[in-house]
Formats: sequence, C-alpha cells, structure tokens
Amino acid sequence: MKYSGVGGQAVMEGVMMKNEDRYAVAVRKPDHTIDVKVSTFKETIKNKKLRRLPFIRGVINFIESLILGMQTLMYSASFFEDDEDEKKKKEAMTQEERKAQEEKEKKQEKAMMGGTVAFSIVFALGLFFFLPYFLSGIFHKVIASDTVIALLEGLIRLAIFIGYIALISLTPDIKRVFMYHGAEHKCINCIEHGMELNVENVRKSSRQHKRCGTSFLLIVMLISIVFFLFIRVDSRILQLVLRLLLIPVIAGVSYEFIRLAGRYDNRLVNILSKPGLWMQKMTTKEPDDEMIEVGIASVEAVFDWRKWQKEENV
Repeated sequence: MKYSGVGGQAVMEGVMMKNEDRYAVAVRKPDHTIDVKVSTFKETIKNKKLRRLPFIRGVINFIESLILGMQTLMYSASFFEDDEDEKKKKEAMTQEERKAQEEKEKKQEKAMMGGTVAFSIVFALGLFFFLPYFLSGIFHKVIASDTVIALLEGLIRLAIFIGYIALISLTPDIKRVFMYHGAEHKCINCIEHGMELNVENVRKSSRQHKRCGTSFLLIVMLISIVFFLFIRVDSRILQLVLRLLLIPVIAGVSYEFIRLAGRYDNRLVNILSKPGLWMQKMTTKEPDDEMIEVGIASVEAVFDWRKWQKEENV
C-alpha cells in the first residue's frame, strides 16, 4: 500500500474527498444524477511552520476537519431540504432579489454552522469526557485507588463511545452514511493498492483504512486513559479543568499515531491499528454500486490517480 495523501468523509447521500487544499463533494441527488462541487479549503492558520510542528499540526488538522466536515455535510443536506414552494419563489425573483436572498442564506448558513460546531463540541465533551468522569466518581466510596478509578473512567468512556456508535447505526439515514463511508474507504484503498479506479475494483477493495477518523477517535479514547492517570489533584473542579487542557494534547498525539499508521506498513503499526480497524466494522458498511460511483466521482474531481500511480510506480 502506498500513501496517496487523499482523505475524505461520508456526507448525506455522498462522499467528500480532499487532496491538499482542494476538496470535492459528490452527492447522489433525488433525481439519481451525481452533483460534484469542487472547492478550495481556506486554512484557519496560514503559518506553514506551525502547521508542520508535530502534535500542534494534529490539533489544527482536527479543528479544520471538523469545520470542513460540517460545511460539506450541510451542503449535501441542502439537496434534500428545498421544497417546491421555495424553488418557485426563487424562480419568480429578479436577479437582484435572488442575489440578495443567496447572501442572506449564506449568512444564515455560517451562523448555523458555527452553532452546530459549538453544540457538537459541547455535546462530545459532555458525553465522552465529563459523563464518564462523574460516573466513575460514584465508585469512590468503595474504591480507594485513584489509579483504579481512572482506569474505570476510561473503560466507561470506551463503553459509551461504542454504545453510541451502535445506537446511531440503527437509524436508516446513518446506515446509508456508513455505506457511503465504506465507499470512501474502498475508493482510497483501491488507488493506494495500485488498482484502476472502477466500480469492480472498488467493490472488492477493503472498507477499512488506517487513516480513518473512527480510528482517530478510538485512539483519543485510549490515549486519554494514560494521560488522565497522571492527574493527581484533590479538587474536583481542577481535575475537570486539567482534563479539558489535556484534550488538545491527546488529539495531537493521536493524530501523530494515525499519520504514522497511514504512511508506514509494518507489523507493529498494523498490530496497533487493529482496534481502530475493528471499530470501522461498525462505522462502515458495504456500499452498493451507485454509492461507489459517487465515491469515484469525488476522487477523480480532485486527484489524478492515474498520474500518481505512474509516478509512484504503484
């Protein structure tokens, strides 16, 4: 397997693929045609030296991935939200009115995205960090060891994370997102293993990939257990504050591991990647051929895989 640098995510009825600063969102529209939009991602931090610093780059990448993920998810959802009345209203508008309406919608979209990102962060912190902390605290009366309590907190966190994934995977919409997630992985695996990017080859490629965001989140959960073991203060408030302060550090370390796993293919890395690949059995499902076609369209919009395979001798 060769590292291509291409990454992406599943969106509503589609796939987003990113190559350097360009990304494409391919969506299977209600009329069954594929819409492909190519854009340039504006970096939140322009300083190149800072962006290359180990651990710091992981935090930057995580924040930017969250922003881009929300943007592309909202864009894909827009194909399934416009009703006929709204379309007719826009058609009846003059060019100036339509432009003003579009500007208004852009502002509303930015505000909504900001609110969604903020809510997502608060929700994730509450569910995966603060809730396990408080639940493990219940056992303080029967367990005297802080080390055991910290390990228990980590196990509760893992159980909540796995349970949450299992629960949301029961909904039909999320099942389809997970199928598109599988299509995304299969497309990347196909080109990185030197095969021609077509439906047949993608279909037989693996739906698991070591650079996946699911693996990143699981590594965050596991590494947090180690880091939180070193918090040795009596104040409950200070314990929470220190946990919050350590989250960017944990994210940075986790990113470096995922980056290493994605670039190197040796026995040790493969063994350490196994838990993340196992989790991907829950967050990816086998896509149908139409979903694979969407994934291929997204890849080809931003990545010349034929040229890359030839240059890298894949």
